[in-house]
Amino acid sequence: MTFQRRSGILLHPTSLPGSFGIGDLGYAAYRFVDFLAQAGQSYWQVLPLSPTGYADSPYQTLSAFAGNPMLISPEKLVEAGHLSATDLKDAPSFPDERVDFGPVIPYKTNLLDRAYANFQAGATAQQRDDLSRFCAEQAPWLDDFALFMALKENHNLRPWHEWEAGAATRQPKALARWKKSLADRIENQKYRQWQFFEQWLALKRYANERGVRIIGDIPIFVSMDSADVWTNPHLFHLDERLRPTIVSGVPPDCFSETGQLWGHPLYRWDVMAQDGYAWWIARFRAAFTQADVMRIDHFRGFYNYWEVPAGEKTALNGRWVRGPGADLFRAVTAALGDVAIIAEDLGTFDAASRAGVDALQAEFGYPGMKVLQFAFGSGPSTPFLPHNLTRDCIVYTGSHDNDTIAGWYQATSTEAERDYARKYLGSDGSDIAWDLIRLAWGSTAHTAITTAQDLLSLGREARMNLPGIVGQPNWCWRLQPGALTGEVAARLRELTAVYGRAP
Repeated sequence: MTFQRRSGILLHPTSLPGSFGIGDLGYAAYRFVDFLAQAGQSYWQVLPLSPTGYADSPYQTLSAFAGNPMLISPEKLVEAGHLSATDLKDAPSFPDERVDFGPVIPYKTNLLDRAYANFQAGATAQQRDDLSRFCAEQAPWLDDFALFMALKENHNLRPWHEWEAGAATRQPKALARWKKSLADRIENQKYRQWQFFEQWLALKRYANERGVRIIGDIPIFVSMDSADVWTNPHLFHLDERLRPTIVSGVPPDCFSETGQLWGHPLYRWDVMAQDGYAWWIARFRAAFTQADVMRIDHFRGFYNYWEVPAGEKTALNGRWVRGPGADLFRAVTAALGDVAIIAEDLGTFDAASRAGVDALQAEFGYPGMKVLQFAFGSGPSTPFLPHNLTRDCIVYTGSHDNDTIAGWYQATSTEAERDYARKYLGSDGSDIAWDLIRLAWGSTAHTAITTAQDLLSLGREARMNLPGIVGQPNWCWRLQPGALTGEVAARLRELTAVYGRAP
């Protein structure tokens, strides 16, 4: 795909404002699309939309194919006739500034159960047909996912490898018994997925009609406690007890002296190659129904990845192992055509690995990422500085893993970085977030992205994620109602026009 000179904003839907404790796909999401159009933006970038598991991270999900039911809008369920306005009157008083996942999840789960019961009792023939059609179309992943989630509920949310042997190892007789006994809970899970995709795809159509394209996100790895591993254990390095033998991570870097031990089970790429990477092709096909462009998190792992023996306490004792490389993406291209992919190619590389990843991106035309927060630490040769960029990249003021620009300038950066930034920008740093937005927008990179936090010059309290820690306050930040004003839109629209990024 050829990327035009455009720009956009990164904001995960959970961060949208609203009355139900977590951002969702309701009215605030539509207002955000309106803001993007008003500001002359071409992209809305989101994090993975999958159902979250451990520590509420969108990068530790229960399925690579399913949507997150916590994003379903209760108000849209009222519109659909599955809830009444009365059902929403008992909403607790949730905080506006953050997502408190503890009380939010049971509250919204109860609402979804109520909506499902109302649907079962009073759905129209057309609605029942629509659900049946969705279930038939999505059956290759939906049947297993719905059973997985029903079983997980029945086992008090314990990981699947802690279930009794018949369910954990997918013995046919055991699964048949569970399908019968959990039939209603399975249908409930299918209903939730139907409503998620109904709402998300309607929102995506609304955005596309207004010239806004969606940039989605594919984590390279999947969680051990996921429908993907439970359904396809042969595709992963597991032992006879279905426990991982090797897991994912990265070696020591600027975020952690002992590396990051992610803990995902690693793929058996040799087995995946035997059927032409069918699981990956299905995953990409599903992803491109949800988004127009896909960012692949940790893209370098397709060239080489850090393999850590299971049971290690840190990622120090790992090794680099070659990934599938071009073979995988040749198969994806043959199946899906010239899809629009952004390669998250950040991190520490030796010369051979950097050359290998660059060659992989070049073969398929996948642009990489340049983050301006990394630009000011090593002088004028730093590859993240705008004068060193080529057109074929995406420049970010910061990503979900970085501090906000204001937080970086006030606390995360060194005095030497701040001094060089002021000299480079010709600025006193008093409006540092917009200084870097201007720098990104004025660069040669064909795409420039900033975060909603940086548009508002917010500080460290608005950081989305700090790698290396688990749980709150990660993933909790929320946009305040009315914060993205017409004045902010006008300022960004003018900058977008000045630097030739207007649609």
